[in-house]
Formats: sequence, C-alpha cells, structure tokens
Amino acid sequence: MFGKLMPKEAKFFDLFNVHAELCVNAATELLELMRGSPDDFERRMHAIENIEEKADDVVHETVRALRKTFITPLDRDDIHRLISRMDDIIDLIEDSAQAVSLYNIETITPEAFRLAELCLLSCEKLKEGIGMLNNMKNAQRILALCEEVDQLETENDHVTYEAMSNLFRNEPDTRTLIKLKALYELLENVCDICEEVGNIVEGIVVENA
Repeated sequence: MFGKLMPKEAKFFDLFNVHAELCVNAATELLELMRGSPDDFERRMHAIENIEEKADDVVHETVRALRKTFITPLDRDDIHRLISRMDDIIDLIEDSAQAVSLYNIETITPEAFRLAELCLLSCEKLKEGIGMLNNMKNAQRILALCEEVDQLETENDHVTYEAMSNLFRNEPDTRTLIKLKALYELLENVCDICEEVGNIVEGIVVENA
C-alpha cells in the first residue's frame, strides 16, 4: 500500500536524452551557420534560439520532477548538475552564433570553423554516452566516450592556441582581432563545458556501476 502512495520515478534518463539531442542540434546549426551564406544566417540563428527555448523547457521539467520524485535513479545533485551543465552548452552555442551577428564577422576563419566542428563532435559523443546511462552494463563504453570528449577538448585547446597566435601575429586590423578573439573564446568554452559534462557522466558511472 505504501509503495502505491509514493511518487513514481520520473523518466530522468528520457529528459537527459532529449536535452542531449538538442545539444547536437544546436551545434549542428552553429556549424551550418558558419558554413552558409549571410542570407542563411537569420534562419540558422532562429533555429538555435528555438532549440535553446526547448532546452530550457527540458531543464524546468527536470527540476520539477526532482521536486516531486521521492526516489530518483541517480543522486539528486548529480541529476541537477548534469542537466544544468548540459544547458550551459546550448547557452554558449547560442552566444557563439550571436557573436557572429553582433560583431558582424563576415569571414569565418578555418580555425573558427574547426572549433565549431569540435563542438559538434563533443556533443555527439556526449549524446551517445548519456543515452546509455540507464544501463550500467554500458559503463566501459560510456567511460570510453567521456575520454574521447576529453581528447576533443585537448584538441580544442591546441586549435585555440594556434588561432590566437596567428591572430596576434598576422591580423593588422584591431577591430577584427577583437571580434575573432571573442569568438574563439566562446567556441573554446563550449568544448570546456562539454568536458565538464563528460566528467559528471564519468562520476555517475563510477558511483553507480
């Protein structure tokens, strides 16, 4: 009888999966925004804004579920930290897209494009790993994916270093230098947060496997 009165376990893993998919979608739109023509920019920017709003809804739903659920499948703090940091990924992706517009960056450098590619690859690895969190028999594969995210972040650091070096050595226009520096830093931060999410996932696996 008592068991029937207790709140049922919310589908937290489903919420994680939805948000992880949105991260991939946002990163894809960012990459296409950088690849496309200026005429295509508004459509891509609007798509990212819509994705960000959907992601916020997932976060709010997750927090509501935490308040209502007596027994959760993972530590409550881990659930909150994971969904919050995942949301930071999309926020930074949106910031990166907005920077291209606000700073009127007309030419996307190869370095910026590569950083955007690394953002997408990191989101894809996280999506795969998060999609297996509901079964700790997948522990080794999840940990391997977290390691791949860490490696992508290391590559991101190297690309950012080279991009900054080239910028300060070769860019004669101060305004362009400032604009690109800001964009590089935002894109670097996306991968940094992806690594943090990977670390959270890794910790969850270690605690529950």
